[in-house]
Amino acid sequence: MTSPAAGQGAQPRASLTLADAVAMIVGIVVGVGIFRAPAIVAGNVSSEGVFIALWVAGGVVSLIGALCYAELGSAYPNAGGEYYFLRRAYGDWLGFLFAWARMTVIQTGAIAAIAFVIGDYATQMLSLGANSAALYAAFAVAFITGLNIIGTTHSKWLQKTLTLILALSLLGVVVAGLTAAPAAVAVAPAVADKSVPLFSGLALIFILLTYGGWNEAAYLTAEMRDSRRGIVRALIIGILVITALYVLLNLAYLNALGLAGMRESKAVATDLMKVTWGNTGALVLGAAVVTAALSTLNATVFTGARTNYALGRDFPLFGFLGRWHERGPVNALLLQGAIALLLVLLASFTPDGFQTMVAYTAPAFWLFFLLTGISLFVLRRQQPVNADPFRVPLYPVTPALFCAMCVYMLYSSFNYAMSLDPGSIGAIVGIAMLCAGIPVMLVARRAQ
Repeated sequence: MTSPAAGQGAQPRASLTLADAVAMIVGIVVGVGIFRAPAIVAGNVSSEGVFIALWVAGGVVSLIGALCYAELGSAYPNAGGEYYFLRRAYGDWLGFLFAWARMTVIQTGAIAAIAFVIGDYATQMLSLGANSAALYAAFAVAFITGLNIIGTTHSKWLQKTLTLILALSLLGVVVAGLTAAPAAVAVAPAVADKSVPLFSGLALIFILLTYGGWNEAAYLTAEMRDSRRGIVRALIIGILVITALYVLLNLAYLNALGLAGMRESKAVATDLMKVTWGNTGALVLGAAVVTAALSTLNATVFTGARTNYALGRDFPLFGFLGRWHERGPVNALLLQGAIALLLVLLASFTPDGFQTMVAYTAPAFWLFFLLTGISLFVLRRQQPVNADPFRVPLYPVTPALFCAMCVYMLYSSFNYAMSLDPGSIGAIVGIAMLCAGIPVMLVARRAQ
């Protein structure tokens, strides 16, 4: 069951502080979604009050899930994160399928999607030709992967720097929106729109997707200095910071554009900056979006390689991935980067690379999110690694609510992905890649 590589070389070191972990969580979650989702949400709610209430609800739902992950990470700190939880709860077979899905679909697809956002916005500032977005995307993947190969110290300092720049940029957008005179935009005062239902499921889908990514904290537990209390504090602080920032940003959007103006906008943040600071403001926003995407990309690359490392540590077929060098899981980072670059190449042939990659990853992501939530019920019956782990409050209600949310998102994300013309291709290929892991798993188990 254990790879020959296990135990060879260096091991994960407890070098991450609470500030490091919070920066990782905020950097992963606060990405491009907050610049795209609000307009879609505005078109699927009846009033400004409901609009803001749903963003607060998204933070509450995320906090419920974060508490469940805090117990799992506190009781079973491991660089494998969700892979370790699933393997311990269900056995080798599901742990392997998750690691396979994360290596070929979930994490690498997310890396490619984020890279395409960088490419799209960078192209607006300086085009490199017909394939400009894909070229920028490929460069971003290669650069961030290389930086992580250099070592954790460089990666975490970049993460802190990018997160600080991102926070300052977003606060600039908040200030611009909240100080703008509503009369500057010819939009009538928002009233409840009877032609739109109170809210639709599509609004919740995009809100929860915008909050997504906090679960990556599970992969930091083996490298945190205080795995019991640190993971709990990092998740709670991170979610609270993100929720406050999202609510402020959406209040700024509403003040500057109004609900009707947001519904008509295809880029709410750009429109906000244009009506407050002009074209210069729009250019500043473009830099902020690229910064947000780089921050998310760095944190996603950092955590993604940890699952590949755990897979190689436990299955001899992938033993080369289970070697932890002094600079980190180098082989795991190299393979992850290669797969992400391949996905960038494949998605470059579709009309919208970002949309294709979102559809590619979503169904598999929510499936394993659900299984991780259920694993909390299973692992409660086992002896935890930590003698005195954090316990999620109001058990079993809290994890039950989390699992119900995952079921809804799994159903909704699959339907949404299949409804998209280019995106449906991405969803089909993603599901096919997940199924391809079954024969690979059989070969891997024979090799043990």
